[in-house]
Amino acid sequence: METVQLPFIPKQNRGLKDRIKHNFLTWLRLTDQPVVKIYRGFGNESMLTVHGSMFRRSALSRKKYRTSIFLNLFGLIRLFLVRPYPHATIRVYAGGQTIETQTDLDGYFRVAVSLNQPLPSGWHVVRTQCVRRTKTSETIVAESEGQVLVPHPTTFACISDIDDTFLVSHSARLLKRLRVLLTRNAHTRQPFDGVVAHYKLLAEANNRAGETNPFFYVSSSEWNLYDYILEFSKKHGLPEGVYLLSPLKQLRDVLKTGQGKHMTKFARIVRILEAYPQQRFILLGDDTQEDPTIYASVVRHFLPQIRCVYIRQVHGKNQLKTREILAEIQEKGVPCCYFAHSAEARQHSVDSGLVA
Repeated sequence: METVQLPFIPKQNRGLKDRIKHNFLTWLRLTDQPVVKIYRGFGNESMLTVHGSMFRRSALSRKKYRTSIFLNLFGLIRLFLVRPYPHATIRVYAGGQTIETQTDLDGYFRVAVSLNQPLPSGWHVVRTQCVRRTKTSETIVAESEGQVLVPHPTTFACISDIDDTFLVSHSARLLKRLRVLLTRNAHTRQPFDGVVAHYKLLAEANNRAGETNPFFYVSSSEWNLYDYILEFSKKHGLPEGVYLLSPLKQLRDVLKTGQGKHMTKFARIVRILEAYPQQRFILLGDDTQEDPTIYASVVRHFLPQIRCVYIRQVHGKNQLKTREILAEIQEKGVPCCYFAHSAEARQHSVDSGLVA
């Protein structure tokens, strides 16, 4: 993904204060140039969902990943020094359509683009521009390109949590979670043993060559961590997919990262299910927070669409409650697998006929 920005003001034309500020932000690897960022979106035969964030200040892409605790701490903190651009005018070009919208107070925007004719399955490029208007002129403040997925008609689709589902995060233990988050980076964090093999098996199951079961990653982690999570997923070979995260947080809230309102996660899952009413889904989560409760609600409201539920055992104190919730789900005819190791989940996928 590339972002095109307005040119920097030449150094000789800047005041001393602006030069000091620019040099300080450059040292921090931040930019105070306006940036519009598109997150991976999704669509069907009649509509595309395009979404992203507009920033007044944002973090530059990380180029090197080292084991230094200081650099990793600094690298994470930068992601929470962003400054959103509220009430910005965003122009979206997608599916042959042009739509304008406004960012919210967090600088976030989301538009539904109606299609005049269906797009072929696969990833499609979309463009956005941030536009500033006066009575006599219009200026493009920033622009960028992103991708939207129109899934192939496959056997099933997967909706997966992130923290403690495939990424070791210690979500139930705040101090340990923060130590891992603050001292490691996207290359030194680790997935659970066997989880990548299981996800690849699910992605490639029972489909024609070149077609994969789509993955949607839905998490309480914030959009601040989008590139971080994307880099981790790429590094470890997880199936490419669409990511739906939680609203941006500022530096003052960094200690609360991943602790958002979990029921907004339910709403994001509902958007996916409603976009593909004929598709069946596998839900993957863990027992550290609210995944079992959220997935039980999903099953109650969308029973015909849910093929199976997988919950990873991470937090011992929640096991009894989780087993009760999963028993209720199974009573509705939806198979569940409550597993400690990914090898168990993979074997369940084979034994239950999900994969050949």
